[in-house]
Amino acid sequence: MRNFTLTLNCPERTGIVHAVTSFLVDHGCDIVEHQQFDDDERNRLFLRTAFSCASGSVDDLVREFDPVAREFSMKYGLWDERRTRILVMVSKAGHCLNDLLFRWRAGSLGGEIVAVVSNHEDLRPMAEAAGLDFVHVPNNAGNKPAAEQRLLELVEEYQADLVVLARYMQVLSNDLCAKLAGRVINIHHSFLPGFKGAKPYHQAYDRGVKYVGATAHYVTPDLDEGPIIEQEVLRVDHTFDPRALTAVGRDAEALALSRAVRWHCEHRVMPNGNGTVVFR
Repeated sequence: MRNFTLTLNCPERTGIVHAVTSFLVDHGCDIVEHQQFDDDERNRLFLRTAFSCASGSVDDLVREFDPVAREFSMKYGLWDERRTRILVMVSKAGHCLNDLLFRWRAGSLGGEIVAVVSNHEDLRPMAEAAGLDFVHVPNNAGNKPAAEQRLLELVEEYQADLVVLARYMQVLSNDLCAKLAGRVINIHHSFLPGFKGAKPYHQAYDRGVKYVGATAHYVTPDLDEGPIIEQEVLRVDHTFDPRALTAVGRDAEALALSRAVRWHCEHRVMPNGNGTVVFR
C-alpha cells in the first residue's frame, strides 16, 4: 500500500464529500485521515484526506480525479509519500536551526533538510556537524540581486520544495517573493509592529510585557505580514529581565517555526484569503 494526501478547496455545495469519498472507494483506496472545514463567511469548503492505495501513481490519480475537480470547481493538490525537501536559511542566531536539525534527525520534522544557506559563516559548524552542505552567500546592499539569483540556483540545485528562513536577517525582494510564492516560511517575534528595530526584547522589558510570542508565516512582498501558519505565546512577569525575555522568545520562535514547517510538509496548511486553514 502506498500513502497519498489530497487537499482541496472549492465553493460550498452539496455532494462534494460524497464525490471525493466515492472516487477513493472506486479506486480501492483506504481513507486513514479525513478533515474538513466549512468557511461560512467565504462560502468555501476546505478538505484534507490522507489515504492508502495498492496501485496507481500520483499522475494516474490526478488524471482520473480531474473530472471530479472540474465539476466542483476545485483547487486541489495530490501528493505521494515523498518527503518535502527543505532548504534552511540562517544568519547568526542558531536556536531555530538547532531545533529544526534535532527534529529532522529525530524523524519528526515531516520533511528532509537538504542544505543550509547563510549570509554569515557563524553556523557552518552546526550544519556540517549534522552532515549537511553549508553554502555561504554574502548578501548586502551592493550584491543583493546576485545573492538572490544564487539562492534561486540553490533551490533548483537541491530540488528544494520549501525554503525556511530560520532567523535569516535579510529582507527578500518582491521579485524573489513572487518567484517562491507559497514556498517560503519565516519566523519573527510577535511584538511587531509595536517594538520595531534592534533589541525588541529590551523594548518589551521597558514596557513591562506579560506575554512573549512568535509568529511563523508565509513570506510575501508585505514585510512580516504574510498568511500566518502558527503562533506561540508564553506568559512572563516582572521577574523576567531582557536576557530572560530573549531566552523565552527563542523558545517560542523555535516551537512556532517547527510546527509550521511540519504542517506545511504534511500538506496541512491551505491558503484562505489573507490567512490559512491548518488541519492539525
